[in-house]
Amino acid sequence: MKKKIAEMEQTAASEAANKLISLFDEDSFVELGKFVGANGEKAGVVSGYGYVDGAVVYAYAQDISVNAGAVDTAAALKIRKVYELALRNGAPVVGIFDSKGGNIKEGMKTLGAYGEIAKMSAALSGAVPQIAIVDGLCAGTAAMIACMADVVIMTEKSELFMTAPFTADDKTEGAGTAVNAAKSGVAAILAKDSAEAIAKAKQLVSVLPANNLETAGNDYFSENDAVVSTGLKGIELINATADKDSVIELYKEFGDSAVTAIASLNWRTVGFVATNNGAVLTAADSAKISRFVTLCDAYSIPVVTFVDSEGFEKSNAAELAGSIRDSAKLTQAYASATTAKIAVITGNAYGSVYVALASTAAGSDFTFAWEDAVISPVSPEAAVTFLNGASDNTAEQAKEYAENEADAFTAAANGYVDRVITAEDTKSALTSAIEAASSKRVLSPAKKHINFVY
Repeated sequence: MKKKIAEMEQTAASEAANKLISLFDEDSFVELGKFVGANGEKAGVVSGYGYVDGAVVYAYAQDISVNAGAVDTAAALKIRKVYELALRNGAPVVGIFDSKGGNIKEGMKTLGAYGEIAKMSAALSGAVPQIAIVDGLCAGTAAMIACMADVVIMTEKSELFMTAPFTADDKTEGAGTAVNAAKSGVAAILAKDSAEAIAKAKQLVSVLPANNLETAGNDYFSENDAVVSTGLKGIELINATADKDSVIELYKEFGDSAVTAIASLNWRTVGFVATNNGAVLTAADSAKISRFVTLCDAYSIPVVTFVDSEGFEKSNAAELAGSIRDSAKLTQAYASATTAKIAVITGNAYGSVYVALASTAAGSDFTFAWEDAVISPVSPEAAVTFLNGASDNTAEQAKEYAENEADAFTAAANGYVDRVITAEDTKSALTSAIEAASSKRVLSPAKKHINFVY
């Protein structure tokens, strides 16, 4: 018996165990279910808990050295235990995926094992943060479970797919790769290797709340001395506004006209959305923002939206690709979110973009506008053409319309903007607004949930 225990103690030296050890604070990892196995074999997963920056986190890592990390009833038992403890104690879960698939030796029991894991992941969704690290092969049902997490981090050499690309009919180049997963909006973060992926997970765990009943924030970051100016757009604007070195961009490769990032502002965790350079929003941008706002709302993270867009993409191809569906999804995500929401119109806010991101319909608690912002039901050019007809003076008339009819001060006078601020005042205005909305309470009609557009 002692010999058997000694052999199983060697689990601590496995690559999977070492990944978990590197995730947690020094000497804090406690392994659970070390001796759980089936059919005389150890389970192909290492599980346990530890501390990340002093806070409890539960985690599991598939062990490729044990039966190729195959998922079986024993592995499901260990993973389910981790989920149960995390839910019971209100702590985040980090799952590290690296497996060749289910254990065929167990036959149909494998389906039940996967079902147990999927069921528990769904139960945790919105209650405690879930972070999935794909660091190897993640295929079929495992890929589906990984994607159920709040944030998916993939290493560059990892693979993620439902159907093996080499068996698919179309043999699409790049299918299943981490790069493709990032471009399609599945992977929120790409990391070059295991170490970077784990570091990103630790960073996320440090800024996210432990559960949906706690507030998020810490004093790890220093005050940002950068000046916010009108020349800044997208991620540069977020970096200048947030606390120094606190910005974690999500879905960077998915949707080119919007930026989403978790960051800290005055040591409070905030979700930032920035529409980029006045460009129109595509279906991918809408889907990206919707997913992000829903994440923030689940954990009561305030959302700051920098609005500078001329509207949603207009084309027959875009409509065939579902642009209306995704823009409706975006509008629903904002309107139904009960977390604090502050919009800052930094450039153009035309028509449906203003309605979706910055209006009372979006549930914006405060809407600010920079002094040179333009708020209009349509573009100034379209407005003057509609009002006066086409002419050689359309450009000049549009400029006058933007300055006199669609300017920030006119919008404020009509109640569509709460404050007109300078770019330099953005940080102080946001800090004050977030503090003012920190105890926000919303009474919603009795219903299970909104019927989101999908």
